[in-house]
Amino acid sequence: MAKKLGIFFAIFCILLTSSFADWNILKEHTTNSGLKISLKNYCESWRMNVELHNIRDYVVVPQECVSYIAKYMTSTQYKVDSDRTIDECILYISTNCILEKDGKDAWIFDIDDTLLSTVPYYKQNGFGGNKLNVTSLEDWISQGKGTALDHSMKLFNHLKELGVKIFLVSSRKEHLRSPTIDNLVHVGFYGWTSL
Repeated sequence: MAKKLGIFFAIFCILLTSSFADWNILKEHTTNSGLKISLKNYCESWRMNVELHNIRDYVVVPQECVSYIAKYMTSTQYKVDSDRTIDECILYISTNCILEKDGKDAWIFDIDDTLLSTVPYYKQNGFGGNKLNVTSLEDWISQGKGTALDHSMKLFNHLKELGVKIFLVSSRKEHLRSPTIDNLVHVGFYGWTSL
């Protein structure tokens, strides 16, 4: 009986693995709607859905997309996308916001990857292809190595000129407050109302 069960289990495993063997992200696939999906399409869609928060709580970037993500994060396209986003914010403020100039006009910025870039950290640590080492990231943050996102600096300074109070938020732990403040000031972000 045990021998028959072992043979059955072995055959089952072979059949199961062969049914999954057809899927390989490196091959072009066709979706149910008839769209052909290449690796580039898959990775671009994955990246965009992470940015839109449709994909949450992922542990690592899919291995087949790491080089794509690395290329994008260090590309001119990333800078163009960021610049366009800031230009749209400035346009929105100038056309849709009536500033009362009563000291109650406010804007909230998140710090990580809005004001301070963590791309230098991820560049040294596999662009998300490895599970995040929180201790390593916190050590990097404590050294004040975040670089300013120039396009965000443009919006930050524009808001200050308009007299808007700026509030900063972050998911960073409290023991990183002082190095974060030092890092922000060092790269040119100063004059906010509260962190």
